[in-house]
Amino acid sequence: MTENSRLFFSALLFDGHGGARALSDDEVSDWSAADGILWLDCDQSNKNARKWLIENGQIGDNARAVLLAEETRPRSSAEGGGLVLVMRGINMNPGAVPDDMVAIRIWIEENRVISVHRRQIMSLEDVRQSLAGGVGPRTSGEYLVMLTGFLSERIEAAVENIEQMLDQLESDVAVGNIAELRATLSAVRRRAAAIRRHLAPQRVALDRLIQFPGSVLSDSETLKLREEGEHLTRYIEDLDLARENALVTQEEMLNRVAQEQNARMYVLSIVAAIFLPLSFVTGLLGMNVAGLPGTDDPNGFRISAAVMISLGVALIGYFKWRRWL
Repeated sequence: MTENSRLFFSALLFDGHGGARALSDDEVSDWSAADGILWLDCDQSNKNARKWLIENGQIGDNARAVLLAEETRPRSSAEGGGLVLVMRGINMNPGAVPDDMVAIRIWIEENRVISVHRRQIMSLEDVRQSLAGGVGPRTSGEYLVMLTGFLSERIEAAVENIEQMLDQLESDVAVGNIAELRATLSAVRRRAAAIRRHLAPQRVALDRLIQFPGSVLSDSETLKLREEGEHLTRYIEDLDLARENALVTQEEMLNRVAQEQNARMYVLSIVAAIFLPLSFVTGLLGMNVAGLPGTDDPNGFRISAAVMISLGVALIGYFKWRRWL
């Protein structure tokens, strides 16, 4: 059976000591709870996998609807002795935009975990690598804790990247190109808003998850999930602060643009004020009518030039005295 024809991305049976071994589709069909904890990672766009979830997944209708939904927000609920959870993670795939977050849907029972997603999720690869190295989860609850931790690490990296970009923008406001900086700032603000939009309901989903009674999560695992929820709260606060800093930076950019425009208008006003009386003199002496003084005097031009120069110097001196220059 080729990899593309398989029902699952991977089917792993935990050994209870941090490791796991891969199972074939036939072995998955023969699996029972007595064999150990089974993790099935499914491709949501795989029609055969969707059919298997409907016909052989042994999942409640509500939970199955969540796993197969095309679009959904982070949420959690309990059904039939299991937990269904939807979380979001940073899209780390090549060429992807970080704020285009990927969704993972998880069904957790005491002896079985089913994860469903459409795009590749690096945090799931981290869990697989941990199992391959013998340091992975030993229970379904530990699986959830470890996966949530890997998702949080990438969210933290994305939030820190946003903060660093804003710090750089703040330092570049005084010397950088305003048009380029405004475009970058807009992109950073959109990224922060997109990430925060998913973190708030994800924090609520984790808070609800640890309140469901049952045998899936132990007390220590519940405590760790609560800590992950606190981490999400801190990331949300950091994003809120980043958005406020972005607004401050935008105001500084607008102030700089306004100051530059005012400076240009001020220079133009000074130049216009100096040349206005000179233009009046040249316009007056340039009238093509008889009787203008100096028209027959060979020194008329020199006298007119001297008057205009003296008038210009006097105006500049007046402006300096008034501290307008």
